[in-house]
Amino acid sequence: LERTIAELEEGYGAAAFSSGMAAITAVAGLLSSGDSILLSDDLYGGTYRLFTAYFSRYGVICHYADASDSEKFLTKAKLIGCKALFIESPTNPLMKIADIRAIAKGAKEIGSLLIVDNTLMSPVLQKPITLGADIVVHSGTKFLSGHNDVVCGFVISATKELSDKINWIQNASGAILGPMDSWLVIRGLKTLGLRIERSQSNARIIAENLKKHPHVKEVLYPGSGALLSFRVTKAERIPQILSSFGLFSFAESLGGVESLVTYPWTQTHADIPEDVRRSVGVTEDLLRVSVGIEDIDDLIADLNRAIGADIGFQI
Repeated sequence: LERTIAELEEGYGAAAFSSGMAAITAVAGLLSSGDSILLSDDLYGGTYRLFTAYFSRYGVICHYADASDSEKFLTKAKLIGCKALFIESPTNPLMKIADIRAIAKGAKEIGSLLIVDNTLMSPVLQKPITLGADIVVHSGTKFLSGHNDVVCGFVISATKELSDKINWIQNASGAILGPMDSWLVIRGLKTLGLRIERSQSNARIIAENLKKHPHVKEVLYPGSGALLSFRVTKAERIPQILSSFGLFSFAESLGGVESLVTYPWTQTHADIPEDVRRSVGVTEDLLRVSVGIEDIDDLIADLNRAIGADIGFQI
C-alpha cells in the first residue's frame, strides 16, 4: 500500500498511519520547540486544533495567512522565519486555491519545508510533489479508500531524507495502519479514477445549478474535484434544510461513493474560535457538500427538496 501511494503521488516514499490526524501529527514531529509554522487560514478544524491547541503546548509557534495570495503568504513566512509551511489547496470548506508551484519555489528560497494536504483533490487531480512540495499528507479515509469503511492517513515524502525521518517517527510512535485496513484501501484504490471522474462530473453540474437557486446566495467551487460549499440566503433555515435531505446524508466525512452534506459551523470547524471562523468566512449560512456517484437527477432533486421545499423551486 505504501509503495502504491508513493507511486500515485510521484514521491520517494510513503508511510501509512491509523488516521489522517496521525499522519499530520507525524509531520509535526519534524518540528522542534521554538520552530514556527505558517498554515492556511481557513484550515480544516481538526488540523487547526492539532497545531494551535496541542503542538503549541510543546513550543511550536503557529501562524495563519491566506495561502491563495502566494506573495503575501510567502512575505509573512519570510518575516516570521518559518521552519515549515502547511497549506490546503483547495481549502476546506471555502475552496480557495493556492499556487503550489509559486509557494514551493518561495519556500525553497527561504529554507522552509512545504507541506500540502492533498486530501480534497487526490493524486488523480493534483500531485503537489511534482509542483515542488516536500511533503504531501492525506486523510486516506476520504477519496483514497472511497467507501466510508476505513480510517487511515498517509505521508508522502519527496526525498529519501524526509522519508527516513517520517518512517522513524511512524515506527517510534506506533500509529500504524493495520493489515486489514491496508487491504481495504488497496481495494478502494482500484476504483479511484472512476469514482473521481463521476463525482467531479456530478459536482460541476450541481455547482452550476445551485448558482440559479433563489435560496442560494453564493457557490464556492474551484472548478474541479467533488467538493463544493454554498451559502444560503437565510441561515435560520439551516436546520430545516438539513432535516429535509433524503439522498444526501448529514455527516462529517467526504470523498466516499455516497453524497454527504456537512455544516462546518457546528461540525468540522467547531473547535476554531467563533471570531476566527467568522474572520475567514466560515459562517452560520455555509453548507459543504461532498458529491458522490449517485444519479445526477436524483441528487439535484434531493437538493431542490431540501433547499427549496417551501417554494417548490424546480431546476
